[in-house]
Amino acid sequence: MMQRWIRWSAQRWHQSWRRWSLWSLLVLLVAGMLVTQVWLAGRYEMTEVQQRLDRETADAITDIRTAFNNNVTRLRAMPRYDEDAMAWQSSAAELLRNHRDLAHVEWRDTQLQIVAAEESPFLSLQWSGVDRTSTNTESNTACIRAQRSGTASYAGSYFLSQGNGTGLELLELCAPVQTGERLHGFVVVTYILQNVLSDLVNDSFRRNHELSFTEPDGTRLAIISTPRRGSRVFTSSQLLDLPGATLMLRVDSWHSAPNVLPNVMTALVTGMSIALVTVLVVLVRDNRRRLKAERDLGDALAFRKAMEDSLITGLRARDLHGTTTYVNPAFCEMVGFSAEEILNPARSTPYWPPELAPEYARRQRMRLSGQTSPTREGYESTFMRKDGTRFPVLIFEAPLINAAGLHTGWMSAFVDMSEQRRIEELSRASQERLQATARLATVGEMASLLSHELNQPLAAISSYATGTLNLLPDDAPPAELQEHLPDVRMAVQRMAYQAERAGKVIKSVHDFVRRRGQTLELVAPQELLDAVLPLVRLQARKLQVQVMTVVVPDVPAVYCDRTMVEQVLLNLSRNGMQAMDHADCEERLLRIDVRMASQQGQRAWVEFVVADGGQGISDAVAQQLYTPFFTTKDEGMGLGLSLCRTVVEQHGSHLVHNNNSPQGTIFSFTLPTWRND
Repeated sequence: MMQRWIRWSAQRWHQSWRRWSLWSLLVLLVAGMLVTQVWLAGRYEMTEVQQRLDRETADAITDIRTAFNNNVTRLRAMPRYDEDAMAWQSSAAELLRNHRDLAHVEWRDTQLQIVAAEESPFLSLQWSGVDRTSTNTESNTACIRAQRSGTASYAGSYFLSQGNGTGLELLELCAPVQTGERLHGFVVVTYILQNVLSDLVNDSFRRNHELSFTEPDGTRLAIISTPRRGSRVFTSSQLLDLPGATLMLRVDSWHSAPNVLPNVMTALVTGMSIALVTVLVVLVRDNRRRLKAERDLGDALAFRKAMEDSLITGLRARDLHGTTTYVNPAFCEMVGFSAEEILNPARSTPYWPPELAPEYARRQRMRLSGQTSPTREGYESTFMRKDGTRFPVLIFEAPLINAAGLHTGWMSAFVDMSEQRRIEELSRASQERLQATARLATVGEMASLLSHELNQPLAAISSYATGTLNLLPDDAPPAELQEHLPDVRMAVQRMAYQAERAGKVIKSVHDFVRRRGQTLELVAPQELLDAVLPLVRLQARKLQVQVMTVVVPDVPAVYCDRTMVEQVLLNLSRNGMQAMDHADCEERLLRIDVRMASQQGQRAWVEFVVADGGQGISDAVAQQLYTPFFTTKDEGMGLGLSLCRTVVEQHGSHLVHNNNSPQGTIFSFTLPTWRND
């Protein structure tokens, strides 16, 4: 019996302990919720008070700024002192009577000298401690600033002592008075910051708060206090940004501690009842959203997988340690390795060429350490396919940011540049063939001119040789031979000169045809002109055109492809001379100028200008001027200007044309003095 009672008592105690523990837990939960609600309600009330104070402070700033702007309008509407001094003084006195926040009004001439002044009738200020005539005063600086901007400007505030340890903080405004562009003078008014707070701020707001003007660093300039009505202080500061001066309006407000307990108790019971129903609804909706989110996530993953499989751009993801975590099929096809081979931690970069692997590893370590940041412009590199062939790639990298905003790695995009390089090489070879064809066509056109030009030195050589033979007959005595020796020497020298002249003409054509170099080199502009001038002058003599070259002294050498640039100069010169041959012009002058175009530090551009006096280029022709195979000549191919523009653009410049005065066309382009490739 005793044992049964003990077992029953133990069972009852265990059940009672469980019940009371559950109730205690419930009480703790309710108490915690109540305390939380009280704390949140108090925070809410404090936030509401602070937000209301911020809004009222902003409204006070608006009122002050509006009053200041109205005063500027009144100052500009006042009569000018230089027109009617009495009217100005009367208007200034009336302004001071109607505005207690103004202490002083001055009229200054255009030299900032004080001509007239009016004082406020409500107080008498002692100006003896203030120098208002020096050119370095704040008011003079504000007037100079206002004259430059054409609008009113404020000077920094200053303290004016009135003796016995008292004084006023003053702020000056300078407004220029002008008619059109003519300046008549300045109107300078002085604000009393204490009266600005008392007169320009709403009465109800001023009675319930403590207002003060402060410097941006917190130094108080003027203050209006009210009796404190609570133990908790709320502070709001707003910026009063004026042209030339900056003030802070600080508002302090005292409130008692929030009394929110009765409202919380009532809201708690209602809130708990609503919360139970709300929780069930939320759970059902959350479950539906979860199922929908899972379906959407599956669809998004399938869509992303299909999109990645359709890309021809290779994608690769790496973590912060440089380990490859993802590659798309396009990247695997590009390098010839499977995804398993690339994602294998033992050899995650099998596509790196062995001879470049140390350099790539060093570059990767620098990027992982943050010494270099990825750029959206991309950079070129070389990869190796599984069969060992190398190919160029263009790499773009961007940081991988997860949903929490953390940097987890890098995503790289790869573009295979093999096909583009092949096309560029074909284009370069085609360009070279076109250049050679153009040079040969030019030489063919010059053949008839060469025969005419070479006839002159050859005829001169023949004449000098005949004259020399006449001076040296077989039976002439030695004395007679000695007498004709100076004439013979002169004739031989003329013969050598004419032979050298003929050789230069032939050599210039030979060099022009055979020169094939396509590399950039440092060439003096005069050398470029010397190479093409013999060919230009051949055609100039036939067309009766005068060729004039002007090279600015000390013009630097340029980096260019010598052969291509010579072809450009020759084509432009020939086009200019042919244009003058078909036009009515009083003076047939082809002018070639070389001058500096621009310079920025060590980088400079040299401009080449070819000007003619032909018939010019019409608007209709200008629209198709650089189109391949478009020509206005009867026997032209239409490739000259197109090739010229291509060559100039390959050097980083543009071929432009303008009308010449009084007639004709000016073609110009620039070449760099540094390597820009």
